[in-house]
This record gives sequence, C-alpha cells and structure tokens, in this order.
Amino acid sequence: MKYNCFNVTVADHVAHVVLARPEKRNSMNTDFWRELPEIINRLDREGQARVIVISSTGPHFSAGLDLASFGGLGQGNQQDARNRRIQAGAALYDTVLSTQASFNCLEDARIPVLVCIQGGAIGGGVDLAVACDIRYATEDAFLTIQETNIGMTADVGTFPRLVKLIPEGYVREMAYTGRRVPAAEAKQMGLINEVYPDHETMLARVMAIAAEIASKAPLAVAGCKRMINYARDHSTADGLDYIAIWNASMLKVEESQ
Repeated sequence: MKYNCFNVTVADHVAHVVLARPEKRNSMNTDFWRELPEIINRLDREGQARVIVISSTGPHFSAGLDLASFGGLGQGNQQDARNRRIQAGAALYDTVLSTQASFNCLEDARIPVLVCIQGGAIGGGVDLAVACDIRYATEDAFLTIQETNIGMTADVGTFPRLVKLIPEGYVREMAYTGRRVPAAEAKQMGLINEVYPDHETMLARVMAIAAEIASKAPLAVAGCKRMINYARDHSTADGLDYIAIWNASMLKVEESQ
C-alpha cells in the first residue's frame, strides 16, 4: 500500500516503517497523523509482523508538528469574534485528542515497537519516541521538548509517558528548559537503550534485535508487553493478579515446548 509519509516493508516477521519526508525534516502533517495509526493497526491486525521497527530518513528523525498543516483551525464563517475563539478552542481540543490517538496505537499494539532515532527528535518526535517500547539512537541524535521554546505545553504524550520512563527531575529539566538532550545523556537517563556510531550501524543492530524478538512465541511476547504496560499503571498486587488471570486464560502449552 502506498503512503505519503511512510515506506512500509515486512520481511521475516519484522515490519520496517520508515518516515519518508526527509526534505521536510519528516515533520508531522495531516497525512502523517492519519497514516501512522492506519499502518500500525493494519500490521497488528494482519499478523504477518511480530515486531515493528520505526526509523527515519534525512538529517533528523522528525522536526515535530507541521504547524502549517493546522493553521486554519477555528477559522469558520462566523462573523462574531467571540464565536470564532470558542470554535478555535474546541477545534484544537479535538485535534489534540486525535493526534494523541495516533501515538496511542503504538502502545496499544500487541507487538513490540522499536524506534531508531538519528539527528533530532524534536517536539512531536519525542512524543513518538516515548510511545514506542524501546528506543535506540545514533551518536549525533538528540531529543528536545521543543514546545516550551515556542510558548506551548507538550500535549501529545510526552509528559504522561516520560515521567514513567525516567526520573522526574530529568523530565522537569527537559521540559522547563526545552534544551537539546544528546543521545549519550539520554542513555544515561535511561531513555535510550543503546547509542550507535551511525545510522547504518544502528539499523543493522536494531534489525538483529527485532529478528531475535520475532523468533520468540508471539503470544508470549504479546503477553510480556501487555503485562509490562499494566504493571506500570497498577499496583504490584493488581499486576500479580492480572498475570495469573492472563496465563490461566491465554497460556498455550504447544508454544512452551
């Protein structure tokens, strides 16, 4: 299937989803927000892939939200300025919920999603990265909560997810300053699993990790993802009860042999 913002291939149970607008620094336009959940949900539903690897092209992983794509929000035909302001607020709220849903699909997918970051993960690029299961980066990569620098508060998933990935003090510093966090520092925080010297090396190593994951029993891996996400958001007692219920319902002896 042809997409405007992505190239998608599947081989040996590993799906490779590539952001493919390098000339626009892979900024996130309206097509991006529509296509990403389409792709992830299709891969998850069809079952050919057991792992998804997301990578990018060009000098940056993603420059974040393409503001030009949303420049007309709230500009209806009403003549009354107050009504236009009310409409703009409601339209923005709906848009934010829609963009949040586009990244929720990464967390909701049964199969693991690995992301490879080169150059900058800027603004929405951070939102995308933290919604994935595991993050890898090149030595020249950096992450920045760019919204602070343009007078906004990040609203597509950065804070709810980031505070569960790294210590709160790091999150606050990143958010309040909007500074660039180099890959090596992000690894020290625990945000990045591994840093590689270049894009080619990173892709080769991450594809090898994906192949190893794909070789495991799919239901076991799906159960791991489900339990890790559940344990993150619930008490230990709830997590223990849920895994007992899960295995009692889902465990397949033939997959354990």
